[in-house]
Amino acid sequence: MSLFFDTMSINKKLLSEQIKQKAKSIGFTDCKIAPAEFLKEEAEHLRNWLMNGMHADMHYMENHFEKRTDPAKLMPGAKSVIVVLLNYLPENPLPETNNLIISKYAYGDDYHKVIMTMLKKLHKAIDQEIVEYEGRIFVDSAPLLERALAAKAGLGWIGKNANLISPEYGSFVFIGELLTNIELEYDKPIRDFCGSCTKCLQACPTNAIIQPKTIDSRLCISYWTIENKGSIKASFKGKIRSRIFGCDICQDVCPWNRKIKSHLVDAFRPSLDLMNMTKKDWRVLSQEKYNHLFKKSAVKRAKYDGLMRNIKFAGD
Repeated sequence: MSLFFDTMSINKKLLSEQIKQKAKSIGFTDCKIAPAEFLKEEAEHLRNWLMNGMHADMHYMENHFEKRTDPAKLMPGAKSVIVVLLNYLPENPLPETNNLIISKYAYGDDYHKVIMTMLKKLHKAIDQEIVEYEGRIFVDSAPLLERALAAKAGLGWIGKNANLISPEYGSFVFIGELLTNIELEYDKPIRDFCGSCTKCLQACPTNAIIQPKTIDSRLCISYWTIENKGSIKASFKGKIRSRIFGCDICQDVCPWNRKIKSHLVDAFRPSLDLMNMTKKDWRVLSQEKYNHLFKKSAVKRAKYDGLMRNIKFAGD
């Protein structure tokens, strides 16, 4: 049974702090809260991005525009968005020298399932231990501008590489949301601390960051090695820097990621077999070995044929 019954009489500040503490006790790296309201500036940016075709053939990005820009439309009566972060920076990155490379977010188990399990635990704990309420969970599972909401909640700012950057935890963080029907105390956005730094723009080998905070998917290595279902453009030959699933280049060079502590999530640790993969091993990767290496991984999104296409393109 809930500890509280009349939500109108609850101190919003106390309630919000209890929720944040519970989120951290479950294992989330950080948690803050934003109002469930229309994202005006972000809506304009998204509209321009779509109109200029920068979503490539990810046509699903054109759908549900109103829901993407207004979280309240995803749940009737929604008033607040509890936003959580989970660090995924590995202590020891997989060997990259003279090797083929996968994005750090795909080293271990699929983050969607890991965070969904944690959010379900948080959802249940809030309802049973803190306040009776209605809520809906999201982990990159609905038309929702997650980075924008995280920034709105004050968890960080949108960097020039279009990633959320937390001043405490850098940009190697997953984002999840719990949309609720209770009014909470809202955290304030923080200012942009990128300053005059342009390391991410300069480091991108395909010039996909066409201007600060704007990525053209048609030039992005992550798009071509994950979302793209056809062949990779010949003009990218020699530019994808041995990447076969995703890309971390713009994050690796970010000064805000220099002194960040590594994650403590066992599910995100790479297996010994994955750690021992060499360029030769990648080139002769069998369907059976692929199934073994990535049975719980987000790499399955590219499927075996897609990954082998990437390996051939990067390794030739």
